[in-house]
Amino acid sequence: MNHYETIAIHVEGAVARVTLNRPDVRNAFNDRMLEELLEAFQRIHMAETVRVVVLTGAGSCFCAGADLNWLRRVKEFTYGQNLRESRVLADCLYAMYSCPKPTVARVNGPAIGGGTGLVAVCDIAIASSDAQFSFSEVKIGVVPACISPYVVRKMGEGKCRELFLTGERIGAERALQAGLLNQVTPPESLDQAVTSRVDQLLSSGPHALKMCKELLEKVPSMDLHTAGPYTAEMVARLRMSAEGQEGMDAFLQKRKPSWIVDAETGRQAETGKRGNGDTETR
Repeated sequence: MNHYETIAIHVEGAVARVTLNRPDVRNAFNDRMLEELLEAFQRIHMAETVRVVVLTGAGSCFCAGADLNWLRRVKEFTYGQNLRESRVLADCLYAMYSCPKPTVARVNGPAIGGGTGLVAVCDIAIASSDAQFSFSEVKIGVVPACISPYVVRKMGEGKCRELFLTGERIGAERALQAGLLNQVTPPESLDQAVTSRVDQLLSSGPHALKMCKELLEKVPSMDLHTAGPYTAEMVARLRMSAEGQEGMDAFLQKRKPSWIVDAETGRQAETGKRGNGDTETR
């Protein structure tokens, strides 16, 4: 996964770290980056050993939105060319949003325009307190169209009406209050906060997390008559699965389940029972 020009991928154990790697232009995206992100997440989707994905930006910026040189070219495109380019963005966002592995945005700096959309498609977003955000598309006569399904789901219509229409820039604390972020931390604590969340995710059953993401995507659009049978069948299948059986056995036996790994090393923890019934990790 290391043949990319605009992104970098580092896989260590069960964690894939995807870095937007154009620091000279504040990690602004162009058609090449979108194509590479789409391919990368399609490959991560299929990578059985990867269980969590961390998305971040190189340098001091997360993503400044669309690259100006790309916009100069797009400005001269026909409708058909623009539609093809826009579909690549839409496909990229959906591939990230629908990734069966939990995704964590490590927002190390400003996320502007489409960059804010890259934050919104991640399951959990943790930002440095000096990060800034903006849906600035209206300032150049366009709209945050492709990112809107994900941002509206995450923030709600009311907040989006205000921020989409004004295009104003907001700080991390306000983005947290709006629902775009899950956590804000001082810059020096960002990596620690991300590692802590990754550890939490690695302590859960990998297949259960995949099914949880499916649940979150499908249930909101279901009526109650459809949701009832769907959710009951899911629970029944998971209880009978190898992972469900192992998880319930581990809980009842007061030990760690077999899927526990360390976020730093990627190694599976060895577990044993103490005489008092507690567990210890060696």
